[in-house]
Amino acid sequence: MERLQAAQDAVQERAALRGVFGAFATGVTVVTAGGEIPHGMTANSFTAVSLDPPLILICVGRDALMHDVLNRQTTFAVSILAADQAQVARYFADKRRPVGRDQFDAVAWSLGAYSGAPLIDGSLAHLECELEHRHEAGDHTIYVGRLLSLWRRPGDDALLFLNGQFLHSDC
Repeated sequence: MERLQAAQDAVQERAALRGVFGAFATGVTVVTAGGEIPHGMTANSFTAVSLDPPLILICVGRDALMHDVLNRQTTFAVSILAADQAQVARYFADKRRPVGRDQFDAVAWSLGAYSGAPLIDGSLAHLECELEHRHEAGDHTIYVGRLLSLWRRPGDDALLFLNGQFLHSDC
């Protein structure tokens, strides 16, 4: 009974949650939105939802600037980072980077034809999406996007995140 109570108590501890959630390896993406003040952020809460219709989802914390940006946008993009792009992931996770268009000066990118969002060069894949649904979920919002376009570079591996660190080709 004590073990059961300890396990239930751990659910309420943020550090314990991070430790358990971090035991699941995820891919790493940069989510971007265009518009007057474009924005990007590193995200590993990304997954495919459906093939028909083609849907993906991203989860964004309500305290993130991207949350406000996505609440004003109808389109966004996801760049799935390649194994050699850990620096790109770190950059877009850094809250000290410039805001707006200037934050994209540090990386090579191209403009998404369908979303108007920056697509990070060197990425393993790009997905451009139209916002389909928003779902409030605790301290995050789940954004479901319908794919407008996709592209994948064959042959490369994805950047992975596990136990609080990136697993990449120069490890």
